[in-house]
Amino acid sequence: MSSIYNASDNAAILSRIESLKPESKALWGKMTVDQMLKHTNEAILIAFDEKTLKINFLMRFLGKMMKHKIFNSEFKKNSPTAPEFIFKEHYDFEAAKKDLTINFSRFAQGPEAIKITEHPFWGKMTSEDWDKLMWKHLDHHLKQFGV
Repeated sequence: MSSIYNASDNAAILSRIESLKPESKALWGKMTVDQMLKHTNEAILIAFDEKTLKINFLMRFLGKMMKHKIFNSEFKKNSPTAPEFIFKEHYDFEAAKKDLTINFSRFAQGPEAIKITEHPFWGKMTSEDWDKLMWKHLDHHLKQFGV
């Protein structure tokens, strides 16, 4: 599997992000391209401990139970997402793309870029877990928009 920490793999994702245009349309789902950029960037901020989520006990338990299965399979189209990651407004495309590019680039520093080891939903996270989650999540949404 490709790695967010590998410089060339990281650059390949950045190239895919760069190929997005304001008029890019989703092949599935309800998000617009600007909403997807905002959504994926906000998810990345969790790894840097720059965004917090309040997850109730039941959902934390569910996340821990599902983690292995989800992290070791393809993300399904139209999967549910936490309310904190649903963005219904419209955002400045270029600013959202720049934010995502800057933040995803930070992973190329290696595992030390990750600032937390306890994800609010998934529970205990190794650097390999973060690698899988961040890669699969962004790859899934880039495929959603045909890149």
